[in-house]
Amino acid sequence: MGILVLGTVALDTVQTPFGKRDALLGGSASHFSMSARLFTDVSLVAVIGKDFPDKHIAFLKNKGIDLTSLAKESGDTFRWQGEYSGDLNTAKTLDTHLGVLATFRPQLTAAQRRFKNVFLANVDPDIQNYLLASMRNSTIVGLDSMNFWIHTKRKSLLRALKKVDIFVANDQEARDLTGQTNLIKAAKSLRSYGPRIVLIKKGEHGVFLQADSCTLLLPAYPTDTVVDPTGAGDTFAGGFMGYLARAGKVNAATLKKAICYGTIAASFNVEGFGLEKTSALARNDLEKRLRVFKRHISI
Repeated sequence: MGILVLGTVALDTVQTPFGKRDALLGGSASHFSMSARLFTDVSLVAVIGKDFPDKHIAFLKNKGIDLTSLAKESGDTFRWQGEYSGDLNTAKTLDTHLGVLATFRPQLTAAQRRFKNVFLANVDPDIQNYLLASMRNSTIVGLDSMNFWIHTKRKSLLRALKKVDIFVANDQEARDLTGQTNLIKAAKSLRSYGPRIVLIKKGEHGVFLQADSCTLLLPAYPTDTVVDPTGAGDTFAGGFMGYLARAGKVNAATLKKAICYGTIAASFNVEGFGLEKTSALARNDLEKRLRVFKRHISI
């Protein structure tokens, strides 16, 4: 039932038209965990520095996240600073400081190596490959990435894609990695790299999934309250993968439900800064909004 997630635990500074927040708890693994925990146990693998606040560690533990493999090393925690303006679809990165992430190599326990459900959230593909080499019994492995790794570590990313079942990318990342402008063709190309299931996130325009068992197009939840989109994609992945881990199987029916849960989780994420909204969620909150969503998309 549980899921192992590798990614970043970061300190984010974010500015949007709704204000600015300094040194928020963020990172791909943090956002993923906040939604995945609603469906299954989550074991988080990441690294932080000596400057990482103890209150954030206590916060994650209080949410039921297993931090056995959250390494703390001398040096600074990974930090990201970004700014949103206009339609809030794209962040302008103002500063990135890798800190201890630059030399991180995850260390797993014997029990963690036997996890059947694994998600490699956005992080250096070399780190993703390192963790994959440690796994023993994985049956569902998902992976996310970003344009920076596509352009700087393409070979390493392609090596990882050969070993995973599910690839999650946004529309621009899909186009950059495949060279295809048409997203249908891009999804087919991505599947030829190894993953049998490809999800392409399109922000406020929803998500597209392609697999042997089905092809799905789903709009985003129609929220008019978008405060901070940071981590929305990771939150989507957490809801999606968390439900699949709970279901224990992957087929057309479970993929449809998983993509709905991911969409709903992401809709909560954008309504507040950082983990403000998703950390307060209970499973019943997702179910209530899902019922509303189904009425919007029924034909």
